[in-house]
Amino acid sequence: MKRVPALDFRNVSYSSFDNKKILDSINWRVRQGEHWAVLGPNGAGKTTLLKIACGYLWPNDGGVVYRKGRELIDLGELRKSIGWVTSTLVSQIPPREQTLRTVVSGKFAQIGLVEGPWGAPGERDYARAGAYLEQMGCRYLADQEFGTLSQGEQQKVLIARARMTKPYLLFLDEPCAGMDPGAREIFLAGLARLGREKQVPSLIYVTHHIEEILPLFKKTLILKEGKVLEAGSTQELLRRDILERLYQVSLAITRKQGRHWPIVK
Repeated sequence: MKRVPALDFRNVSYSSFDNKKILDSINWRVRQGEHWAVLGPNGAGKTTLLKIACGYLWPNDGGVVYRKGRELIDLGELRKSIGWVTSTLVSQIPPREQTLRTVVSGKFAQIGLVEGPWGAPGERDYARAGAYLEQMGCRYLADQEFGTLSQGEQQKVLIARARMTKPYLLFLDEPCAGMDPGAREIFLAGLARLGREKQVPSLIYVTHHIEEILPLFKKTLILKEGKVLEAGSTQELLRRDILERLYQVSLAITRKQGRHWPIVK
């Protein structure tokens, strides 16, 4: 029996309150186990796409979204099954919270772990949180306060935190924004390590920098002005002609160790 797609956008459109078209007839299918990059310049509609995928917005201008073959599902359950890691979450985490507790808090969808009659974490929860940190290459951070971590370390911790509900999809919304080149490469190395692990959720990496698209992302969705410019094999799409159409500049593309690097002519 064929497995239904993890995520299936069918002619999805979304408009702002002033009738500006943000997304226009998006068709996009993510099969279970696939890792995708979503590429596009600022204003392409990437964040709106994520919010619709995660159930924070609904297509208000046509179309339908299926998640594991279902159109309408309980929002609470949806947000447990689809994780979203964004830099805006960093400022909400208590800076003096122990990192391991920050990861465990993801199981209860809490900002700051609070134990109470609704449930308390057990030894297995802490063990699993430690294992997720290990998979990101940062188990050594478990006892440190979250606020003392570097930006890249914080993003790794948030990925581990998002995995505590065992989501089948995990969106990474421009996780390298604001990082210096060294911090970015350390973070991406941790992400590559995660991609080699078994039983990880489908990863969706959102960016406007092609050099951040790691070899583990075999598929890429390219958005421009709210429309799908291209979708398919990453190796086939990260070409000079397509990227020049996307960014409206003359480019050369160099490849090294499976990654693509733009050179503006």
